[in-house]
Amino acid sequence: MSMRNDNESLGLFEPLMVSEGSSRRSELNDQALELAQVSAAFGASLPESMAAALSDLVRSMNCYYSNLIEGHNTHPVDIERALDDDYSTDPEKRDLQLEAKAHIEVQKWIDDGGLSKPAFAPASIVEMHRRFCALLPPELLFVENPKTGERIDLVPGQLRERDVEVGRHVAISPGSVPRFLERMYDAYRMPGRVTSILAAACAHHRLLWVHPFLDGNGRVARLMSYAMLRDALDTKGLWSVARGLARNESEYKRHLAACDEPRRGDRDGRGTLSESALADFTSFFLKVCTDQVVFMETLMRPDRLRDRIMIWAEEEMRAGALPPKSDMILRAILFQGELLRGDVARILGTSERAARRVTSALLDAGALSSTSTRAPLKLAFPAKYAGRWMPGLFPDL
Repeated sequence: MSMRNDNESLGLFEPLMVSEGSSRRSELNDQALELAQVSAAFGASLPESMAAALSDLVRSMNCYYSNLIEGHNTHPVDIERALDDDYSTDPEKRDLQLEAKAHIEVQKWIDDGGLSKPAFAPASIVEMHRRFCALLPPELLFVENPKTGERIDLVPGQLRERDVEVGRHVAISPGSVPRFLERMYDAYRMPGRVTSILAAACAHHRLLWVHPFLDGNGRVARLMSYAMLRDALDTKGLWSVARGLARNESEYKRHLAACDEPRRGDRDGRGTLSESALADFTSFFLKVCTDQVVFMETLMRPDRLRDRIMIWAEEEMRAGALPPKSDMILRAILFQGELLRGDVARILGTSERAARRVTSALLDAGALSSTSTRAPLKLAFPAKYAGRWMPGLFPDL
């Protein structure tokens, strides 16, 4: 099949940024600065060991909410089971667990510095798609033509070779996709922290407008914006915009559709698309980001977090699920960030053998983690306790 190439003008998806001359730019700059400030303050408030554990949980959160936007509901507890290779016997649920695991693997790759170029570079966009789709089960690697019912195989990392329509938006011809991705790369390589933050929002829509892949564009766009914000703000992976977008899904999709609309007269920028709609989406996106940072900061406030975990520990000890004095170890780690194994017996005032029993029980319960039998003990944030330790982070089962 020959691939159609209409050689469309790159001006079709201009402007790629809200211009400096826009009446909205000052307001957006202020929002970007506010986001930078609250994100930096939150990151600085957490001990390094606790931040590392939280970032693991945030990957599951990001995955859950990003998939939820796509209509795939895989609860974080089931996602956590998949990470331990514990899959449902129901084929459909198992496929969704594998899909969630694939998303987390890609985000971990991003968090570990896997991107050699900016997230908005064409090679990075293609690689994120390739890595995500390569881990999907065969049952999820196809799309169906809504008009003909034809099933089309989805090739990981392959730019689309067919025409697509998304709602009322008719995407550019497939042969033009590489040129438009290169234009995005040129447009978003601008210096400056504020500009980089604004670019994470603007690039989000413009990538969806290009629609470079037959499927998976939404997830790639959210992963791209996550990576762009991680770089611009040094978020350490402690919060994610995906939860906010999912909780405001109708508004999110309404803004995206509005950004597809043409310019609304002479005062609406100088591009083909509406600059005011792009400004509205950027403002919405930044507000959602700030709301998520504030939400996570509230959950992680030391006194409140400590109280919730202590209440949970007391209930577990009363039920016989944890040995007596387990709460003392949790409290020490919450104050110190981590605990040397040799200090457990001293804190408990017990023998080494009794101390090992308490330590093992907390590790088995998933409340603590440790990289080896001699490494320090650190707090973990398993999804199964999120409802008690961090209420509101996930929906209840």
